[in-house]
Amino acid sequence: MVRLPVLTRQTPAGVLQLRELRRRDARAWRAVRARNAEWLSPWEATVPPGTGEEVPSYGQMVTRFRAEARAGRTMAWAMTLDGRLIGQVTVAGITFGSLRAASVGYWIDSRVAGQGLTPLAVAMATDYCFGALKLHRVEIVIRPENTASLRVVEKLGFRREGPRPAYLHIDGGWRDHEVFALNADEVPGSLVEVLAARHESSRSRFPGSGDQGAIDFGS
Repeated sequence: MVRLPVLTRQTPAGVLQLRELRRRDARAWRAVRARNAEWLSPWEATVPPGTGEEVPSYGQMVTRFRAEARAGRTMAWAMTLDGRLIGQVTVAGITFGSLRAASVGYWIDSRVAGQGLTPLAVAMATDYCFGALKLHRVEIVIRPENTASLRVVEKLGFRREGPRPAYLHIDGGWRDHEVFALNADEVPGSLVEVLAARHESSRSRFPGSGDQGAIDFGS
């Protein structure tokens, strides 16, 4: 079983925390999702018609995540800011053995987007994968039109590996994606530290330009 730790970082916006997604988060999770329906729908996976499958309820989703965690295949974190639920980071497809890899997905409330929280949350999750789980590879798969998510992988140094045509059913159709990946030996120290160092370098080169505090990359 993959144990789900609580990961915490102080940011200029408040205390960013990744912790287990809970059943009692249902009301807050649904409220954030409903408010952000238009913001998230172009990037959200959908169920292809004619398959007989249905979108799971929140309770069913949490039950599935817990079963997948017990099997060591998935870690689903709620992303909170000063205790308020603002998004989710999910590490899925965890594979050990000779591959030792996983994929990361994420979403965030539009009200707090642009404050560097998503890159930091993904960096925290990736550091846990490389450190505690001893994974070798983490990948993120993104629609080419998703400019905000593309900025996240750019800031974190994930390299583009190439296209996956018609990879996922999203927003009612099969959509092309791009694969980005990072290997553990490509990260000196931790990805959180790399993110902070890149921000400091940016501040030195462009003083006063978009400076909102430490570890704040604005996506």
